[in-house]
Amino acid sequence: MVIIITGASHVGKTILAQRMLEKYKYPYFSIDHLKMGLIRSGITHLTPEDDDELTDYLWPIVREIIKTAIENEQNLIVEGCYIPFDWRNSFGEQYLQSIRFICLAMSDEYIDTHFEEIKSHGSDIETRLDDSYCTVEQLKQDNHQVIDGCKSNGEKITLITESYEDSIKHVLD
Repeated sequence: MVIIITGASHVGKTILAQRMLEKYKYPYFSIDHLKMGLIRSGITHLTPEDDDELTDYLWPIVREIIKTAIENEQNLIVEGCYIPFDWRNSFGEQYLQSIRFICLAMSDEYIDTHFEEIKSHGSDIETRLDDSYCTVEQLKQDNHQVIDGCKSNGEKITLITESYEDSIKHVLD
């Protein structure tokens, strides 16, 4: 089984991946680590701010990692925001039956009510060196983009509206 976890920045993808690792004992792969390895090694001219280009650049690699894990009958959690909304088009049915897709998003009301709490958890699993870009407006914009992209491709969304912990517990159960 391969579990793909995606969503906008600050929605708790890495925390969910860590909790799944602890519960299911599946290793997880952070697309951010791949991104930074390629950027820091000079293999790509892209920067961490080139989100759309990074999705196009990273997805062929991540896609083949997922296929390899499935072919080898290995469990893997893949987490990151660089998953194209039409990701299903990259796989035949023999792969899709072994993939669970989870998309996390936050409602505007949740962001308005919990913004300081959201920011305070930004470094729970990995340290964010610069979190200055994270504003209420940016979070709302990013979450709307994820919600619209997933909906337009027929994907289900775990929408966090009241309690992050309850939403994540529901995903874990």
